[in-house]
Amino acid sequence: MQLRNDVRNIAIIAHVDHGKTTLVDQLLKYSGTFRDHEQVSDRAMDSDAIEKERGITILAKNTAIKYQDTFINILDTPGHADFGGEVERILKMVDGVLLVVDAFEGTMPQTRFVLQKALEQKLKPVVVVNKIDRPNARPLEVVDEVLELFIELGADDEQIDFQVIYASALNGMSGLEPDELEEDSMDPIFNTIIEHIPAPIDRSEEPLQFQVAMLDYNEYLGRVGIGRVFRGKMSVGQQVVVMKADGTQKSFRITKLFGFLGLKRIEIQEAKVGDIVAVAGMEDINVGETVCPKEHPDALPLLRVDEPTLQMTFLVNNSPFAGKEGKYLTARKIEERLMTQLETDVSLKVESTESPDKWIVSGRGELHLSILIENMRREGYELQLSKPQVIVKEVDGVQCEPFERVQVDVPDEYTGAVMKSLGARKGEMLDMITQGNGQVRLIFKVPSRGLLGYTTEFLSQTRGYGILNHSFESYDPVVKGQIGGRREGVLVSLDNGKATTYGIVHLEDRGTIFVEPGTEVYAGMIVGEHNRDNDLTVNITREKHLTNVRSSTKDNTVTLNKAKEMSLEEALQYIAEDEYCEVTPESIRLRKKILNQNEREKAAKKLKRQ
Repeated sequence: MQLRNDVRNIAIIAHVDHGKTTLVDQLLKYSGTFRDHEQVSDRAMDSDAIEKERGITILAKNTAIKYQDTFINILDTPGHADFGGEVERILKMVDGVLLVVDAFEGTMPQTRFVLQKALEQKLKPVVVVNKIDRPNARPLEVVDEVLELFIELGADDEQIDFQVIYASALNGMSGLEPDELEEDSMDPIFNTIIEHIPAPIDRSEEPLQFQVAMLDYNEYLGRVGIGRVFRGKMSVGQQVVVMKADGTQKSFRITKLFGFLGLKRIEIQEAKVGDIVAVAGMEDINVGETVCPKEHPDALPLLRVDEPTLQMTFLVNNSPFAGKEGKYLTARKIEERLMTQLETDVSLKVESTESPDKWIVSGRGELHLSILIENMRREGYELQLSKPQVIVKEVDGVQCEPFERVQVDVPDEYTGAVMKSLGARKGEMLDMITQGNGQVRLIFKVPSRGLLGYTTEFLSQTRGYGILNHSFESYDPVVKGQIGGRREGVLVSLDNGKATTYGIVHLEDRGTIFVEPGTEVYAGMIVGEHNRDNDLTVNITREKHLTNVRSSTKDNTVTLNKAKEMSLEEALQYIAEDEYCEVTPESIRLRKKILNQNEREKAAKKLKRQ
């Protein structure tokens, strides 16, 4: 069996913030891929604006490094389970994975998630124990944890016999022993990749098979498909067919081929088996479809991606402030944008409804959907959103809902509060590990709907010292009864106008205010949280009645509490069934579905009677 020994294809997988992208930075710099005078930012692979702001990888990306005589294609994957669709399709393109694990935190929920996907694909793993320079690092214990996880996930004998490298990606150090790291050297990692990751089988003489795993768009070239050549060769000018997902075929000519080196695309004339390349010339191609010669139409299996677990309703903005801040407001524009997203995001689903200005959008979690919404508002879209809801499906005749594996790391004194709150949300405790240093690790299995809106409550309970991680576990029978949800009512504006200091002062003892003096509000807009469990309609726009009588307290200064500001995720978690979140490029507002007070009260009475 012939191998292409000059090529290696690997994916870097890990839990959020365990150092994948920083490790790729160091590999790029150490290999000499960047010129000496070239300016390269930290976390160079995180090119998206939201990725840079949040310090997380959202989209899978590829790069390539020339090390000695070997060309190494590296794919950086997201660590968050909400972007599992990105991870799953990327793993199809590689022959092995670098599993990066924090030397202090050890294996985490998303470590389990991404490793499970890699083991299912029968990929060869190499474990990198990163952040070895952290205080309280425990590298040998972490390797034992990783081994236990491999066994638990059903790894075969070859996978369990993994090679371990110790590294501090931030400081550019690596080595085969935790106390023998080589300064300013990534050689141990490169050498381990070449030695332990399998080379692609050389099937150059067979008919072409190229599968698209990622899509890009270029205003000059149109749609660009990025994928791997599994068989044969492909060259510029070649006539080929795309084997579509629906079984049809479509002919096209390859107009451009691009290889990768560092952060650049390099135009090439030919790609061989094992190469990861970008192909232009096919306007109508989607993720998972296969490119073949006309005379040998042989499709690879389509990429299987886990089903969405959470859905929301997206609506055209119809509030009194509609059109004041955004550029794209109409149903046609919003639908076009959602359809564009479907082309590149394989784990997203968009369904039309009976109403032309309403769509049901399903994704892998709150973060997955909120990143889409955040990108839309930055692009100038205005829209309204309903409360997120879990997707219930029938399994063997039983109604089932998604459950998540939750890992909580908290100081000892907060364990009681966390156990009580997750118990109230129908959580089942699976394990409790005392880690020393006064820290406790709790592992629960909780219905996904029980975690909606839980993050804020968790941070309050643990005074900000707790760390909460969760990932999708399974679909299990629906737990009966109400789980989670907001307990407090809201303060709803009575009139249109500007919030006044006088109006806010008289409401502060009723609850927490969400708006500052001078903020434009409308009737039906939520302006605060009520101290009690019922909604209260309030006049936040009222002015002080002026008279010609002097007041002895005229010069007293009024001190207001700071208004509570919500991020997009917090707003989506906060709203109830009868409320919408209004999102524009400049504002995030909460409102009642029915703006008129009388109509709202009638609807509430009708609901009670039912």
